[in-house]
Amino acid sequence: MTTYGFLSVAPTGKDEMAEDVADAVAALDDFDVEYETTPMGTTIEAPDAETLFEACLAAHEAVDADRVGTFLKVDDKRTVDEPASEKVRAVEDVLGREAKKGREEPRQG
Repeated sequence: MTTYGFLSVAPTGKDEMAEDVADAVAALDDFDVEYETTPMGTTIEAPDAETLFEACLAAHEAVDADRVGTFLKVDDKRTVDEPASEKVRAVEDVLGREAKKGREEPRQG
């Protein structure tokens, strides 16, 4: 079994969200999940739905704000144990190239 989630957690009404989002992402480290953070949210891979939901709830609760918006999309593969990277690899096989376009910008600060 493998359960994937796409999670976006953000405080409402703040101009700068990086610190709050970092708190949400850091909360995932306490769980048996793998994750990748992107500009629009975090993809999470968990061994089961219960672990995924517990991790996402912790991420939501980690944001210290008067109002928090959370979006979670779940893909619960109950009969297949397939890492998320295989889903990307399948698309790349069809494309015949890496499924990424753009340039890396240098990190500042």
